[in-house]
Amino acid sequence: MGDRMKQPANQNASQPCDEPDIKIDDTKDPFAFMGNEPEKILIIDDAKDNRTMLSELLMPQRKIILAKDGAQGLSLALKHIPDLILLDVMMPGISGHQVIRSLKSDDRTMHIPVIFISAKISADDEKYGLDLGAVDYISKPFHPAIVKARVKNVLREQRNKKLLEQLALVDSLTEIYNRRFYELDVRKLWSASRREEMPLSVALIDIDFFKSYNDEYGHLSGDDALKIVAQHIKQQLKRPHDVIARYGGEEFVVLLPDTQREDAQRIMTEICLSVEQLQLAHCSSAVSHYVTVSIGGATITPKDQTSHEGFIKQVDQFLYQAKAQGRNRVCWQP
Repeated sequence: MGDRMKQPANQNASQPCDEPDIKIDDTKDPFAFMGNEPEKILIIDDAKDNRTMLSELLMPQRKIILAKDGAQGLSLALKHIPDLILLDVMMPGISGHQVIRSLKSDDRTMHIPVIFISAKISADDEKYGLDLGAVDYISKPFHPAIVKARVKNVLREQRNKKLLEQLALVDSLTEIYNRRFYELDVRKLWSASRREEMPLSVALIDIDFFKSYNDEYGHLSGDDALKIVAQHIKQQLKRPHDVIARYGGEEFVVLLPDTQREDAQRIMTEICLSVEQLQLAHCSSAVSHYVTVSIGGATITPKDQTSHEGFIKQVDQFLYQAKAQGRNRVCWQP
């Protein structure tokens, strides 16, 4: 059940106990995981000349996606989830009004801002479109400066909204995801794993004797140690869909979707070893001269009758076992 971690070869009782040598690289963007991809604009218009003109106006530093009718536009909206949609009102087949109704009724696309394009805009037409969920109108024939300004304003507002939403999911101290993000993400992963019948591995990681660390070195050094350990674990997770979040206090949770038990246990064992190898001094630890972690984890392929709340309680039990067996080790579901 338990995998004892080897102690460093140079450890002995007479080893001097120095102040923790903690260095944090402040030159890196702490929120780099938020991404810096070009903004995507979907243009839905049955007139090729309009699509060409708008794409040429808006293309610099943006990804432009073109749709020649409403049906294709809906398909591309679901495929690309653009940052903005420019939507012609009058189109054969599915009209712009029908398209926006479909967009706003789907959880995947309802948040995408839509600017209507129309050659005829009366007060009643504009009110109707805004009531359907459009954020603005662009009139034909196009005035390039007006098109650019309105698109720029909507994209800026959308960008600020996304940034605020992302910051609300980030732990301000460690600059990894927070408990709220975990609660949202685990539900999505749980549903996807159940639907695709794929394994989901979850680990809880606790810094050993962290209270005594704070007592020995002070809370500011404790905060620095938390940040270093969190960022170090994050760097060990190689796949973009693997997630670490701060679960609470000195505890972290790691989500490894589509990961079998053997692979997950190996990854966590490597993390457990590598944290001690950071050699962050911890004189008051009972298991090492350095900061160490205890890890509990389990793997499951969710079924209809199982819940992630019940599963995380099982994971917590394996973390408890890791601590009870001496800490600085991994205990994984057999």
